[in-house]
Amino acid sequence: MVVVGFPTATVIYSSKNRDLSQKFWSTKDPGQKPFSFKIGQGSVIKGWDEGVMGMQVGEVARLWCSPDYAYGRNGFPDWGIQPESELIFEIEVLSLQ
Repeated sequence: MVVVGFPTATVIYSSKNRDLSQKFWSTKDPGQKPFSFKIGQGSVIKGWDEGVMGMQVGEVARLWCSPDYAYGRNGFPDWGIQPESELIFEIEVLSLQ
């Protein structure tokens, strides 16, 4: 199945800053679970909405997200993401519904 329309995607992912020196979240860490979101509805960062569109179940992609496609000028302080940060996500689509 290829992503079309606005399905719910369930993914596993890891995320780092641009120079790969800081991991800020990973669903692959012990105790973490896959993450589900509705594609194209703005419930996640723009880089995910656009990056996952067109992916297939089982596909793995590395998404490079400029600040405009990540957390922008506010950052995400709770996860240690500074304002205007460029981020790298490795994301695998587990299911599409």
